[in-house]
Amino acid sequence: MEINVRELILDILLRIERDGELSHIAVGSVLEKYQFLPKSDRAFITRVCEGTVEYRLQLDYIIDCISSVKVKKMKPVIREILRFSVYQLKYMDSVPDRAVVDETVKLAQKRGFRNLKNFVNGVLRNVARKLPEIAYPDPEADRVKYLSVRYSMPESLVVQWSEEFGEEICEEMLKSFLKPKVTTVRMCRTGHDVKQTIQKLEDAGVEVEKAPYAEDGYVLRGFDYLNGLEVFREGGFQVQDVSSMLVAQAADPKPQSLVIDLCAAPGGKSLHVADRMDGQGMVEARDVTEYKVNLIRENVERLGLKNVKEMCLDAAVMRKEDQKRADLVLADVPCSGYGVIGKKPEIKYGADREKQQELVTLQRNILENAVACLKEGGVLIYSTCTIGKTENQENVQWLAEHFPVKLESLNPYLCEELHSETTEKGYLQLLPGVHKCDGFFLARLRKI
Repeated sequence: MEINVRELILDILLRIERDGELSHIAVGSVLEKYQFLPKSDRAFITRVCEGTVEYRLQLDYIIDCISSVKVKKMKPVIREILRFSVYQLKYMDSVPDRAVVDETVKLAQKRGFRNLKNFVNGVLRNVARKLPEIAYPDPEADRVKYLSVRYSMPESLVVQWSEEFGEEICEEMLKSFLKPKVTTVRMCRTGHDVKQTIQKLEDAGVEVEKAPYAEDGYVLRGFDYLNGLEVFREGGFQVQDVSSMLVAQAADPKPQSLVIDLCAAPGGKSLHVADRMDGQGMVEARDVTEYKVNLIRENVERLGLKNVKEMCLDAAVMRKEDQKRADLVLADVPCSGYGVIGKKPEIKYGADREKQQELVTLQRNILENAVACLKEGGVLIYSTCTIGKTENQENVQWLAEHFPVKLESLNPYLCEELHSETTEKGYLQLLPGVHKCDGFFLARLRKI
């Protein structure tokens, strides 16, 4: 049976926007199902899907400049078809314009929109012809609108970050979100020799390069898919962002410690801590649903770690039996996720200040429970994958004011390149475009 690659792309994009599925999950599940497709087809699917979601606002702006029917009023199938076709016209020179238009018209007909084929054909042909003439909004007249369209970022976030970090840093962040992503991994120590793991990867044709900041971090290039690598299936490494790896470094876990990770899925930080404990002690990797706990379990089993216990528990609900139990608590709480927009671009389209405040309430509930779980003298690592004071510095300040905890310098646990006034105080805000990793917040506190 012949597979229509563009039809797969359409279905993925509908799952992302209509059904609210995360882009990396939607794309990943299709690529796993269709592993038999040529590498070039899988790469095409990935690029078009990711690019269309990343540039959605900009693509809508272009279409609205041409079409008599505005994007918001279009039927979902037609809207997505036009979006990913315009993405190809603007950003993929390898695909001839005529082929883009012809294949898109065929797809519209195949999906039951024969009556709209002339409309689709007309819009795309006009876009192809007029693209060089379509200008972004005037940056002098309306800087916010310009940045929003140029970098496909909602105006509310442009305003928020410009106010908090300044326009220059804000624009650097926006640029960074749209840059190609690299695959960073954490090399596993327990049961593995890192040098041998690297050698196996290189023997398989994979380019391995040391990653910045993280002691155990590396960048991989030149592979097809991870499950195709024997050393991955054997648990030699774990996909993890550099910023996330800093949690275990900052935690500095001791052998025989009892560690509780309150919001652990898919388990990267739990597994890293367990690995740095040389297989000793115990890490309770918890999350709120069986689905999330199964994600943790899959990674635990692949890595073969014996000092991790998966548990289905709600971090927002305090259990009496957990009080003053833990030597170390990780609280990587649910957050707005703005720091990882580069990998999960759909996050930006759901930006909402009211929802952010609701998240802060939940975060503080979890943090209160985290402190309660700690023994006196125990360490709390608070982290988020977002940027901005509301969910980060202000939560840490609230903790220090209301509970028996104090911030401790992060400098002994971080490379010198990351040292700053704030790391000396006990927290670190990583910004995409400023730092060589995702946006991330990290704080180390000790119970007194």
